[in-house]
Amino acid sequence: MDESLTVVPADEDLLDEYDALAARSYGHRVDDITRLGPHADVRVALKHGRIVAGGLGLLIPQFFGGNPVPAACLGSGCVAPEERGNHLAARLLTERIRPLQEQGAVLATLWTASTGYARRLGWQAPTTVFSWSVDTEALRSFDAGPFRIEHGLTPDTEHLQQHLARQWNGPLARPAWWTASRQHQHHLTFYRFQQPGQAASGFLSLASSHDQPGGPHPVVHDFWAASDGTAAAMLSFLGRHHSRAARIEFQRTALPPTPHLLHALPRYRAATAHAWHPWMLRILNPAAAVRLRGWPADLDTAIPVGIGRDGGGAVWDRCLLQISAGSADLHPTTQESKVRLTRGQLAVWYAGGYRTPTAASLSGVRSTCPQALSTLIRATGEHEPWLPDHF
Repeated sequence: MDESLTVVPADEDLLDEYDALAARSYGHRVDDITRLGPHADVRVALKHGRIVAGGLGLLIPQFFGGNPVPAACLGSGCVAPEERGNHLAARLLTERIRPLQEQGAVLATLWTASTGYARRLGWQAPTTVFSWSVDTEALRSFDAGPFRIEHGLTPDTEHLQQHLARQWNGPLARPAWWTASRQHQHHLTFYRFQQPGQAASGFLSLASSHDQPGGPHPVVHDFWAASDGTAAAMLSFLGRHHSRAARIEFQRTALPPTPHLLHALPRYRAATAHAWHPWMLRILNPAAAVRLRGWPADLDTAIPVGIGRDGGGAVWDRCLLQISAGSADLHPTTQESKVRLTRGQLAVWYAGGYRTPTAASLSGVRSTCPQALSTLIRATGEHEPWLPDHF
């Protein structure tokens, strides 16, 4: 360990220095530092009194199995280019997580392009992430239905978003300041969709992009629909932009992983997917994470599992996973494990990333009992992984 390196909370002066370092490290200014800084735990690494690395940490619950689970959401991490290769990121990640874990975080989540590095530190990506570009003209084929379109959000749409977020594994339980902060950062315009005499059943947010040839075009940041009819009406509304924009962009966190868009397009070439670096999850406290998560109400089972220890290697902790009446517990056992998961595989399973036993086996999950593996997959398969929030 480098004795000259210290990690400290950032005061106002250090925050400004960290902001400048991030701009130098990323090659552009990182708006999240000033936007999220007031709500975050900001840590910086000092070497001989000079900032060489930094990062934000937000204590925000994420929904898993319908329950909010306290999570350390890590963003805007950077290391000075001249200091890369000295393992500063690993040291800083540990120090960024510690204060949030002391406040109750049992998970840690980040978006990163350095997937291999994060994987070695215990993170894994539960799902792939795509942005979409769609021909605006093709969206006109969707049925607008009897929906009214209103500008702006209401308290009802905020409640709708939280209700829909619970139906996926990963969305943030957005704090009160979240939407206004994003609206200001991206200059978002919101539209809500409702049938006459009913509450809103969907809403979307739009920004305008000028960074591609062909002039400005709409970019969708939020897309929340309670039904396929609502989603069709929202896509039809986007198709009305055909006179001024040839394409509609859906940013990487916008669309949920459902096939509705592709199944209803008039031609398959109307949509183009672009793969992005994923969000990655790490289970900090497996027993607490299992206890706080939601579980299928009709599942009653006890499965001996082996969980790899932090740091990898061939050492496994034997645990008994007991699920009953929508609750679960994970505790030590002497029973021989029927399923073995590394810490990364545990994170994917926890997020519902393994949809079938075959997918789990091909990802390296080891099992001596096919029935136990099938039951384990079913336990987290009620909801699919999706993180519609970027930080």
